[in-house]
Amino acid sequence: MNIHWFQHVPFEGLGCIEIWSERHKHRLSVTRFHQQDPLPTMETFDWLIVMGGPMNIYEEVKYPWLPMERDFIKKSIENKKVVIGICLGAQLIADALGSKVYPGRHKEIGWYPVRKTNEAGTSQVFRDFPPEMDVFHWHGDTFDLPAGCAHIAESEACPNQAFINEERVIGLQFHIEMTSRGAEKIVSNCREEIVTAPYIQNAEEILSDAEKFTETNKEMDRLLDRLSLQQP
Repeated sequence: MNIHWFQHVPFEGLGCIEIWSERHKHRLSVTRFHQQDPLPTMETFDWLIVMGGPMNIYEEVKYPWLPMERDFIKKSIENKKVVIGICLGAQLIADALGSKVYPGRHKEIGWYPVRKTNEAGTSQVFRDFPPEMDVFHWHGDTFDLPAGCAHIAESEACPNQAFINEERVIGLQFHIEMTSRGAEKIVSNCREEIVTAPYIQNAEEILSDAEKFTETNKEMDRLLDRLSLQQP
């Protein structure tokens, strides 16, 4: 299988998704927007994975590649590709599907629980997702649930944490792909966002338990396995 992924900043990579892909001998390719890499052709990939970044999807003047990326995501969905978006990636997918993306009431930075919704039981991909689990967050924006998508997960600070459409288009606002090393890089590069607020932990709390990343990475692996089984 050919997996193409979008990177927005050099310090945020695929995390454990890269390890999963290598284990299953999938071929990886990448567009690094911060290096002005070209987009692939539709014929060259099966899955598209859109990663996170500190920018907002409406900062098109500062990041002029954003409209091109959004259009490519929309075209990928129309071409029946598997599309997975994480954090900024989920917001870009929601935007491509016609939903509004905007600042949330609270920023979430650190480890906070998400709860699986009843609607998640309608999805073969998310049916066995844990009822509640602590996950790593780093976001300020949120989105309205796109039309036709199943609402998968919510948190106290952010109602729309995950969605799925047609068992192949997934948005995850949180980071279960994040490794402890990846979190160290984000903390180092985005430390100015760590302020006193109801849903923001300090750097020491975020990085204090590497086992948390190991456990959520296992859930990412299981999610990708279930998603693979749903594809023709």
